[in-house]
Amino acid sequence: MSKRKVEDIVEELAHPMLSDYKFELVDIEFKKEGPSWYLRLYIDKPGGISIDDCQLVSEQLSDLLDETDPIEQSYYLEVSSPGIDRPLKKPEDYEKFKNHKIEIKLYAPFKGNKKFVGTLIGLENNHIILDTENQGQYEIPLETASSVRLYVEF
Repeated sequence: MSKRKVEDIVEELAHPMLSDYKFELVDIEFKKEGPSWYLRLYIDKPGGISIDDCQLVSEQLSDLLDETDPIEQSYYLEVSSPGIDRPLKKPEDYEKFKNHKIEIKLYAPFKGNKKFVGTLIGLENNHIILDTENQGQYEIPLETASSVRLYVEF
């Protein structure tokens, strides 16, 4: 395997198949947990992803990975929905989820806080524009965010 990241290689392999089914690739993770490696794909589509959708992608991607064998170590393949608190990863996500409530967690405090919840106004010049109910509007540098997710109120 070259020095390219596993996630990039898998994205290249999976993208045509996912496009055929009109599925969106939300995220890919390749990480070690305990003694085992896990390759996780999070997919979505309008109306949500079903278990059958996940199974279809898992089987087809497994065949592709077996054919090309781009990953040296053994791993478990998991395909799932990103969940109702899906992460915002790509610039398109910030456009798609404008006016939705989001939660931002930061690596270090910004304006005295490491966590912000508010309505997403957009992404401009690599800054997340967030309107909070109590503190007004913030422009939070994207690179300072450890996590940006849709906010779910219970």
